[in-house]
Amino acid sequence: MPTNSAAQFSGDISPYIAAKTLPLARRQLVVYQFGDPATLPKGQGVTYTASRYNRVPLPYAPLSEGVPPIGQTMTLQQVSAQAQQWGDKITITDVAEMTIKHPLFKKAIELVALQLSETMERNTFNNLMAGSQINYVNSRGARASLVTGDVINPHEINRATAMLSNLGAPRYMGDEVTDMKLEADAGGAKASSNPRKMPHYVAVCHPFVVGDFSENSTVVTAWSYSDLNRLYNYEAGEWRGIRFCQTNMVPSWTGVAAINGAAVGGGALAAGTYYIQLTGQDTQNQYESQIYQVSAGVVVLANGAVQFTTPNTPGYTYNAYIGTTTSPFNLGVSVQGPTTGPLQGQATQLPPNTVCMITALGVAQVPPAAPATGVTVYPTFVFGRGAYSQVVLQNAEFTYLKNADKSDPLNQLRVVGWKNFYGTLITNSQFMMRIESTSAFNSTFG
Repeated sequence: MPTNSAAQFSGDISPYIAAKTLPLARRQLVVYQFGDPATLPKGQGVTYTASRYNRVPLPYAPLSEGVPPIGQTMTLQQVSAQAQQWGDKITITDVAEMTIKHPLFKKAIELVALQLSETMERNTFNNLMAGSQINYVNSRGARASLVTGDVINPHEINRATAMLSNLGAPRYMGDEVTDMKLEADAGGAKASSNPRKMPHYVAVCHPFVVGDFSENSTVVTAWSYSDLNRLYNYEAGEWRGIRFCQTNMVPSWTGVAAINGAAVGGGALAAGTYYIQLTGQDTQNQYESQIYQVSAGVVVLANGAVQFTTPNTPGYTYNAYIGTTTSPFNLGVSVQGPTTGPLQGQATQLPPNTVCMITALGVAQVPPAAPATGVTVYPTFVFGRGAYSQVVLQNAEFTYLKNADKSDPLNQLRVVGWKNFYGTLITNSQFMMRIESTSAFNSTFG
């Protein structure tokens, strides 16, 4: 008896695509908001300078009758930051817009809005890495000395609070504060009516670090109460006058075994011994998060070069640093690098699994310090009010281009883009610090 199977009529099947698109992984954006707002007037360049007149010393002895004091000299301290213009775009063809089920132009608008806010968050973290006060868990002397088990704990947080208080770092919700916080209760009452809204410092940390801290037996009890009185988005709890906010935008660094190079000809390096160091940069946030150890020395002849092969880790491009010491502080020059942009010709954004060659010393740039091989390190930023500012020259602008023009006379393209002109200024490095630790959760997650 003949049997008709479904495969015979596959040409008559209409593929079904759900009308609703799947959600994206969420980014927890918190650190940009804690910077003090500052405006750079147009027509005055891109450098913003803030001034501080330091305290004068207290008199050490009472006055002598009829004898005026020697007096004191006022000292001026200034800090500066440069505003930079950032931006990007998405281009869609008219054919794609007409033939694709989902509204591409609308989706492009949503995606560039996310990209803008995440870029500002990422850039803030990169700038905060210039802070000079760094503590390592368990009194380790450097990032490379941290080992598995060096997780954050109440002692480190107590020490951070004591240090910032001793330095006189202002607290949020303290004197001369601008109230830019969320309401602390869901009932709509003013947050100031909450007795737990006290002056405090703020910590911004990775979710793994929050997980480590929340498993401490002493913290468990404290946070069971403080969870009811949150002030900030993504706040996890309060401890010793510090309110913890978690975000999955915090950078991290994993130590990886060195990639060694070989001497070849065809370059412009002077004769000598050179050391290279690679870093892996994730293709989503562009953090240098895979930090390879410094290579063995490579003896190069005059007009020589150093050749190596980039690793083949999915989701990463690579930067290559080179120097004549075991602490390279220059990007290399490489034809495998970008062909346009401010880093044109530098050994950055190198593709994976590619033979690359460094022919000369490039721009000065220091790579992140490498943890021990196989160890991942997470920073926790703790700061008081006035530690840093967000300097804006031009507010974010979005562009939606859907009409024909001389460059697109047939109206074949639609463009959605954004741009922003701003910078992050560390106004007082003594009002902030960074605690670096490992995590007990790292080994169970990719």
